[in-house]
Amino acid sequence: MNATLSAQKTAQVDTQLPEDVEARLRELAGSLGLEQQVRLLTGADVWSTHALPEIGLSRIVLSDGPAGVRGEDFDERHDSVSLPSSSALSATWSVDIARRYGQVLGQEARRKGVHAVLGPTINLHRSPLGGRHFECMSEDPRLTATLAAGYVSGVQSMGVGATPKHYLANEAETDRFTSDSVVDERPLRELYLAAFEDAITEARAWLVMSSYNSINGTTASENKLLETPLSTEWGFDGVVVSDWTGVRSVDAANAHQDLEMPGPVGHWGAKLLAAVEDGRVSRETILEKVTRILRLAARVGSLDGFEAVTAFPAELDGAQVAREVAVRGAVLVRNAGGLLPLDAKALGSVAVIGHNAEEARTQGGGSATVMPKYTVSPLEGLRKALPDDVTVTYARGAKVAEGLQPFARSALHNPVSGVPGMRVTFLAADGTEISGEDRLASHLIWFGVGIPEGTAAIRMQTEWTAETAGVRHLGVGTVGHIAVSVDGTEVFNGELEDDTDVLGAALFDPPQTIHAFEATAGQRFAIDALYQMPQQQEIPLTAILLGEEAIVADPQAEIRAAVEAARTADVAVVVVGTNAAIESEGFDRKDLDLPGLQNELVEAVAAVNPRTVVVVNAGSPVLMPWLDRVSSVLLGWFGGQEFGTAVADILLGKEEPGGRLPTTWPAALGDVPVLNTTPVDGKVVYSEGIHVGYRAWLRQQAGGGAAPLLPFGYGLGYTTFELGTASAPQSVPAGQDIVVHVPVRNTGTRTGREVVQVYLSREDSAVERPVRWLAGYAGTHLAAGGTDTVEVRIPARAFGHYDGGWQAERGPFRVLVGRHAADDFQALEVEVR
Repeated sequence: MNATLSAQKTAQVDTQLPEDVEARLRELAGSLGLEQQVRLLTGADVWSTHALPEIGLSRIVLSDGPAGVRGEDFDERHDSVSLPSSSALSATWSVDIARRYGQVLGQEARRKGVHAVLGPTINLHRSPLGGRHFECMSEDPRLTATLAAGYVSGVQSMGVGATPKHYLANEAETDRFTSDSVVDERPLRELYLAAFEDAITEARAWLVMSSYNSINGTTASENKLLETPLSTEWGFDGVVVSDWTGVRSVDAANAHQDLEMPGPVGHWGAKLLAAVEDGRVSRETILEKVTRILRLAARVGSLDGFEAVTAFPAELDGAQVAREVAVRGAVLVRNAGGLLPLDAKALGSVAVIGHNAEEARTQGGGSATVMPKYTVSPLEGLRKALPDDVTVTYARGAKVAEGLQPFARSALHNPVSGVPGMRVTFLAADGTEISGEDRLASHLIWFGVGIPEGTAAIRMQTEWTAETAGVRHLGVGTVGHIAVSVDGTEVFNGELEDDTDVLGAALFDPPQTIHAFEATAGQRFAIDALYQMPQQQEIPLTAILLGEEAIVADPQAEIRAAVEAARTADVAVVVVGTNAAIESEGFDRKDLDLPGLQNELVEAVAAVNPRTVVVVNAGSPVLMPWLDRVSSVLLGWFGGQEFGTAVADILLGKEEPGGRLPTTWPAALGDVPVLNTTPVDGKVVYSEGIHVGYRAWLRQQAGGGAAPLLPFGYGLGYTTFELGTASAPQSVPAGQDIVVHVPVRNTGTRTGREVVQVYLSREDSAVERPVRWLAGYAGTHLAAGGTDTVEVRIPARAFGHYDGGWQAERGPFRVLVGRHAADDFQALEVEVR
């Protein structure tokens, strides 16, 4: 027999406005004329809303997250803290860290004059091929929901709005503007909506972003899901902002879509005004949207006469938090013979190998990109951390980054100003200079701001110094007409055409022209490029990349050099990984292979040095066919600006790797039970229902299918733990939370962290259920010999299922206590009555 479960409501926290303030906001909204009201509902430009000085309303600035706050421009001079990717954050399994992560983003936003951060990205890891897998949190709705709530509360404690995205069922990038996610009601509620719920009902997010895709036939910005459950059941009183260009028609105005971005031209404006005047959209609907905009303005301090909402916790060191997340999120998945941690005092030589060791990928591609002041590579981190008497050799071994890569800033000299970097000049149609600026980087992006009005051409001048002798391949990547000269000789003058239909594709992987030059060591090349601005731009996006492509004439020679470096070293550290051409917004992955010859490189190094450590620098799962042939493997994700420092601290034992897998890692692509990201006839059918991630793997294994390489929740450390006899209530009324108590003891010789995971199962059920599902988790940090009793709260909803409403099936449930989804669990039984 089932009992109905009402949605769990949490008392509004101190980020809400008092009732008298709400009344004043609605009165203020009502005092505006219809044209003023409608104008507020479309952005003023790419990143901000309209100001209305007559009522004391200043603009609200929004900025991309979710792992850093870029602000209104992509200017490297306006640097940002670069935190590890969301997959790394989720690997911490720590709400406290998620809260501090969010707080750093809130601090960054305030520093940059930003009022709302476009994050967290909390779509589920439905398929490992998802292009933004790195930017999302996990494959489990419970883990995702709790961490998202921590992130949101951290951001908003600083008086800055957080924006959970992309609502909803937006787990792939292929044809993202037009694809239709077909999802049954039960998985929609139990998985994809559940991942969002805590961020709304508990953390009380001030914004939500609607996605590009359709859900069950209706585009997200026009979907009834914006009303129910978001606004009705969950009590969301914030602003639903569209993904950029996500509003398709005035119909979105009747679907609880509040703000169309970007502006000032879109699908609303005069069309929405006409729709109100002829009765297709009610004035009350417009009034509600404007009230929500003003409520957000009041919360973030953009409305005179209203006190901004903030708790203002003590300020955090952003770089320190970046390092902490990188350490706590790193997952040790193999440590044969206890090779790690390394004893620096016992080392005479270390071979550091791999393209990503020197050019680490610290963040994913696309809108998640920020411009950090610095990044620390694993090679740099190890060189800095190891004693001076330890010899560190480096060999690239296998090329990873394809195409042009930006020039190293240290190799650039500005010939006009005589400073490092390059000179950028904005020219009018007659060739006269409008303005100029000294830039530090050779990858220049302008999206909405930064290019002066009247600019007809952009000139870039720099002198690049070749560090080593040989043939060097220099070039430019952009969309449009550009002329390039090297040492006074024109090498290209023509059009580079974008052959994709991906919004902002030039940002991720622009069309390129590349030219070979013979260089001597230390030779300086004068580069001059002139870009012609297009006559019209639907989206004000201009991106120009000056750089070098690494061409490897003999790949096997590179591997042989790496092998020789590893052969005599006391330990070989091989860093393998991906890059933004593989993991990015705008496209999905084609496979899970490491690019280039990296697998061959690992095999070759391990064959000559049994003390081989592999660090995986990827935002999402990759295949590791060599896993059992190397001593140790550390998954470092896209580790943010302090990635190399964190890697060195972990490998040398200064820190403990604290992470657990937030998603399942397969042994082979064909083993993955849920893989599809490409629409068929315009539809991505979620045919797996409630069986996503480890749930799908467990169902597959129960039917005799393949097991994963590494299970969800898995992770090793440098010490050992023992879980004592757990206890929980034997019987509980339907709709009541329970607490599971688990004694934990550190039985090893080092301080370390354990994460206790509690799953539920029900074998004899009247409804379809997963083999087991995560219900709660809690971590503890203990010194050697230390003990603790961990309390894991299991919400009543964990026992429920959705059938026209949340239902609780009465009878026995098994409570499984362990360390990961495939553990040998300690089982208890709880009767739901």
